[in-house]
Amino acid sequence: MIVHFPIALLLAGFLSQVIGLASKKEFFRNAAVYLLFLGALGSVAAYFSGDFAGEGIEEGPLEGPMELHEQVATITLWLSVAAALFSIGVFYFKSGMAWTRWVSTLLFAAVVGSVSYTGYLGGQLVYRHGAGVELALPDFNTSAEEVEDDD
Repeated sequence: MIVHFPIALLLAGFLSQVIGLASKKEFFRNAAVYLLFLGALGSVAAYFSGDFAGEGIEEGPLEGPMELHEQVATITLWLSVAAALFSIGVFYFKSGMAWTRWVSTLLFAAVVGSVSYTGYLGGQLVYRHGAGVELALPDFNTSAEEVEDDD
């Protein structure tokens, strides 16, 4: 939940940003700022929880994929914080200049691209490399009769 919620917030926020630009409706532009802010806070939490979860996997066959995921996650973290600070500044100072909306949208697009790539790499760690997966294999030393007796 800590990892996936910021992804959803940032993607929904970017969609709201694009709708706000196209429709010129203040509601969508305001919603985009709030969603970006919450997504950036969530990305901080996700970064630190991922850093904690990755402890002990820095060596071995997962070293390369983990290092790449961590590097991209760091970029995502700083991009989301920078985009949020810029957007909050524009929102707070009520800057109505067109260039600020476009810069904000471009920063937001960079965040969405970065968070998408980070998520892809995280998925590859789990589904391709099996990072963090605990296999629950049956006890092959137990006979079928002993299993039935336990039920």
